[in-house]
Amino acid sequence: MKIGVIGSGNIGGNLGKHWAKAGHEVLFSSRHPEELNDLVRDSEGNAKAISIEKAFEAKADVYLLAMPFMAVDRLSELYAGEYGNKVIIDATNPYPSRDGNMAQEVRDSNSNASEYTAMKFNTAKTAKAFNTIKAEDLKTKAWRTVDKIAIPFAAQDEDSRNVTKQLIEDIGFDAVYVGDLTKTKIMDPEEKLYGQAVNRQALQSMM
Repeated sequence: MKIGVIGSGNIGGNLGKHWAKAGHEVLFSSRHPEELNDLVRDSEGNAKAISIEKAFEAKADVYLLAMPFMAVDRLSELYAGEYGNKVIIDATNPYPSRDGNMAQEVRDSNSNASEYTAMKFNTAKTAKAFNTIKAEDLKTKAWRTVDKIAIPFAAQDEDSRNVTKQLIEDIGFDAVYVGDLTKTKIMDPEEKLYGQAVNRQALQSMM
């Protein structure tokens, strides 16, 4: 698959490197792609660094959102013509201390953060994954063949569910389906599944 990584920090960077190693084509992106050369050099596989604009223009199969939550509004509007019918994996989290009032409003609303992202990227097929795992665990605990770390995920439809499950399993994690996007509050910051690095059985016991 061709995967556009929107936001290439600790989560996006590590996931992109893992996916490149697994044989996927990875497009790392940021507002300053020239700063991502080390990330590309460290990737074992087909990876390159480009601007966010070029990543959306590249018509990737999947887009990983790994930028600050505050950017959801702007990016969804700016590239509305580019991501239609694509799978979007939302790895963002609303942190009011970083993202401001909009994040607090989402956390206080009747819907959850993944539903908000899906509403904004409404022509795409949205899934939620990789927002619960710590960056260090993502970096060091991939590629296991035994005692795999479980990654909870949710999805809007069958296509986004299947693609996200595959991309979790391709890099040595165990995919645990939580349900549709209405079920993702348990994955949000300060909730039960947030920050956990446990196996499938332990994760399911928390649900």
